[in-house]
Amino acid sequence: MKILALESSAVSASVALTEDEKLVAQSFQNCGLTHSRTLLPMAENLLANCGVSLADVDAIAVAHGPGSFTGVRIGVATVKGLALGADKPCLGVSTLEAMAWGARALGGDLCCVMDARAGQVYNALFTVEDGRVRRLCDDRAIKLTELAEEIGEAPYFLVGDGADLCYNTIKENCTGLRLAPAELRFATGFGVAAAALPLFREGKACSPQELDAFYLRRPQAERERMARLAQTK
Repeated sequence: MKILALESSAVSASVALTEDEKLVAQSFQNCGLTHSRTLLPMAENLLANCGVSLADVDAIAVAHGPGSFTGVRIGVATVKGLALGADKPCLGVSTLEAMAWGARALGGDLCCVMDARAGQVYNALFTVEDGRVRRLCDDRAIKLTELAEEIGEAPYFLVGDGADLCYNTIKENCTGLRLAPAELRFATGFGVAAAALPLFREGKACSPQELDAFYLRRPQAERERMARLAQTK
């Protein structure tokens, strides 16, 4: 079972090809270029280098949020286009869950965080049991102060592009926190594929038309517009 997986919901971009649980190939970039320039060429080059075509792939997966509004849209739109052209099913997975699957070799409890600005992070908690990831709470946008109260002194590995921010802000009150190694801290295509595989086996793939982005809150520009409208009433 081959899955092509794309991730562009945060600062980095990544594409992976897996066969069942095995990583066949992966490309990762964290160089500051826009995902609209990098993501599709990364996917095309990876497939070409592996001698694999989209016709050989069983499904195409993407991290569909939460994350950067622009990055999420680019990833979802790219997968929709690829899947429509190749007549393949799609799988949308949580970016936070993809992070957890990518870091599951750490074992124990994982606190996945992405910087959501304004003193908040996108967050979910997971635990690893027998090499599999189990979710402990839903994805959410939460204040760092509230997350610190919830975690307390429990031992968690911090994973995600918000890990440094989270650690530096709440480490004094959360003495069990540890930073995951840098190479396991970002969402990757392999993490997306690993999170998508159980869904595919459970028959939870969707059509390209059904694939959609998952946002935990409205874009900042829309929130500001609504605030201005509220002030005029």
